[in-house]
Amino acid sequence: MKIPRNGLKENEIFEKLNSFRANDLDWRSGRAFGYIFDPGPEVRKVSEEAYSMFLTENGLDFTVFPSLLKLENELVDMGRKHLNGDEQVVGNFTSGGTESIILAVKTARDYFRTSSPAIKKPEMILPITAHAAFHKAAHYLGVRVVQTPVDPVTFKADVDAVRDAISPSTILIVGSAPSYAHGVVDPIREMAGLALENHLFFHSDACMGGFMLPYFRRLGAPVPDFDFSVPGVTSLSVDLHKYAYTAKGASLILYRNKDLRKHQIFACSRWTGYTMVNNTVQSSKSGGAMAAAWAVINFIGDEGYLELARRKLVATQQVIKGIGKIKNLKLLGKPEMCLVAFTSDTLNIFNIIDDMNEKGWYIQPALSFENSVQHIHMSISVLNVGWIDQFLTDLEKTVGEIGEMESGDLAADLKQSLTSMDPDTITDEAFSKILEKAGIKGKDLPRRMAKINNLMNVLSPDLRERLLVEYVNNLFC
Repeated sequence: MKIPRNGLKENEIFEKLNSFRANDLDWRSGRAFGYIFDPGPEVRKVSEEAYSMFLTENGLDFTVFPSLLKLENELVDMGRKHLNGDEQVVGNFTSGGTESIILAVKTARDYFRTSSPAIKKPEMILPITAHAAFHKAAHYLGVRVVQTPVDPVTFKADVDAVRDAISPSTILIVGSAPSYAHGVVDPIREMAGLALENHLFFHSDACMGGFMLPYFRRLGAPVPDFDFSVPGVTSLSVDLHKYAYTAKGASLILYRNKDLRKHQIFACSRWTGYTMVNNTVQSSKSGGAMAAAWAVINFIGDEGYLELARRKLVATQQVIKGIGKIKNLKLLGKPEMCLVAFTSDTLNIFNIIDDMNEKGWYIQPALSFENSVQHIHMSISVLNVGWIDQFLTDLEKTVGEIGEMESGDLAADLKQSLTSMDPDTITDEAFSKILEKAGIKGKDLPRRMAKINNLMNVLSPDLRERLLVEYVNNLFC
């Protein structure tokens, strides 16, 4: 495609843009249990207007746009009070959980570069349920990941294993509140205590739960401690564009005090241009997401969020109870928020997902890893609340229709040969042939994913990652 010789008319532009969305997930239907967090058109209108109002303001220089400095400080102030932080707690607005997590890891790394220069190869301890963004941060920042197991029944971090993993090179321990996959909160108090005892940083990853868990606790749900009320928590991430229902991308990274946070900030005066100082990864950035976050939180208000939490809590309990009644399905863990994971010992869950998606639902597959089996993930949002009965009816019907369906003959046939392969020595051509056998060819996105997920599920993480890189590298121009 080339830049058009003459500009298109306004109506032509929006017709084309609408046509691009023809195959997108229909998130407005309330039948999608993932990716989109939306409380309805009234809040969306406020969000869109606030976003547009600050669309062009540039967060690169807060001295030129002090309005953005005020918005950011007020959002941080609301966040620290919501999460039991005192006046010493500081933070910044980021584009999402991944940026917040990268900054937390950078801060720990740079702090220990100064305080413990003898550490040449810093390590951070991650339970296997910790979010993939920490692996991304480790990859970007040169920090070694040390993974630890979780309890095979509760899926919470094993504190003893974390203790055993501490080495002279450890700089950071991470816990989840809750973990994305299973919706359970790690033993944050005990893990942060280990960090405090060993003079380490501890990050409470509350990207999913940080905003909503305090409301669940107020409604009587048994929510474990995870915030700044816990001694030893040095940093905490909380996404606003999830269960605070603000526009993408909006997150907060918070620190116990300014002495810690200063290691997050980047400044450069070694060039001939403008003064360069960034409190986050990004430099130029629209003020839209920040203004939308401020507007939505103030519009919904504390009592409004409490009511949204009540509705989600009821819906989550309904899902948990309903899945427990469906033959051949079982829950994984005991969800402590509105994230639910379930699987089957007898049925191919990837076929269940495909068939449910064809019925107009969206549920998410998760591959097996260590002692967590392949499963179905649901993130329950307020848009889903009115659809739970229909979802459970369709799920039970789908499970009955599938019966003892095959679990992936291709995967079984290829497992022995593929698992013995070294991903670093396989040629691009060989990877293309593997992808073709799984039904992936060209740039067309496959309609059904069970065949592909069955194959991915038997591969080692190294092979999975290599295949994903090859596929995505060919998918985009």
